[in-house]
Amino acid sequence: MNPCSFSATRRTLLAAGLALAAAGPVLANEPIKIGLVTALSGQSALAGEAITRGMQVAIDEINAKGGLLGGRKLELVAPRRRGQPRQGCGGCARTDLPREGGRGLRRPGHAGVHGHRAADEPGEGAFHGALGGWHGITKNGANPNFAFRVSAVDEIVDVGMLAYAQKNFKSAKPGLILVNNPWARANEKGLKAAMAAKGVTPAGVEKFEGNDVDMVPQLTRLKAAGADTLFMVGNVGPSAQVVKSLERMGWKVPVVSHWGPAGGRFTELAGAMGKDVHFVQTYSFFGKQSPVASV
Repeated sequence: MNPCSFSATRRTLLAAGLALAAAGPVLANEPIKIGLVTALSGQSALAGEAITRGMQVAIDEINAKGGLLGGRKLELVAPRRRGQPRQGCGGCARTDLPREGGRGLRRPGHAGVHGHRAADEPGEGAFHGALGGWHGITKNGANPNFAFRVSAVDEIVDVGMLAYAQKNFKSAKPGLILVNNPWARANEKGLKAAMAAKGVTPAGVEKFEGNDVDMVPQLTRLKAAGADTLFMVGNVGPSAQVVKSLERMGWKVPVVSHWGPAGGRFTELAGAMGKDVHFVQTYSFFGKQSPVASV
């Protein structure tokens, strides 16, 4: 499930819709079209479907209250895209969404594919703004800046990952196992800063590519270095391969993961040990829920 709450989505859509008023002339009755770029097939499809449903719920609620900017209705434009670089935010936003008449937002939904490109390209072509879930999408140097984000800032997530590992596993020498992309490199920096602030020295840092299927060599080095916990940053497929590699090694080390794999087919692909991975989340369905979240 997408970790942002429905209320946050509504607030962000409202702010973004109002920002469009300053972006260019539009017809008074023209709908505000929200272009959505997210994974609707492949390993992250469950997350993409959840994002799409959440966006549609928020749009329906706003439209039921009369829309925005004097009664203009919102409309979701969501071409199907897999979580692959060649089908990422830049290409889709430049081609499919403009053909659909999208004027509003593109909402990246796959780490390393959309986030950093969207941060570089807000407002391109027919688009006047970007709404993103990850990375430095709001730190794009644009003025005015019509980029918005709905997820926790990575640096805060990294501090939380360390605090969780120390509290629950008495972690004193964590190892980092990271996908080799800009998102993970940003989290590497954040995790190292969080550890330095607590006087913690990492056992080591190991990288893997997004299409790797065997991480035993990297994990063997971390084990030999004395890692007592693993901090994992990756998307669904490669993160599942990390866990399967741990299973082949017989190494039952605690794994604390960024929330990248949490919304896809991770538990299905990771095997028996997948259920033991601990994920950071910014929204929980435990406890009392709002009427929308309880549906």
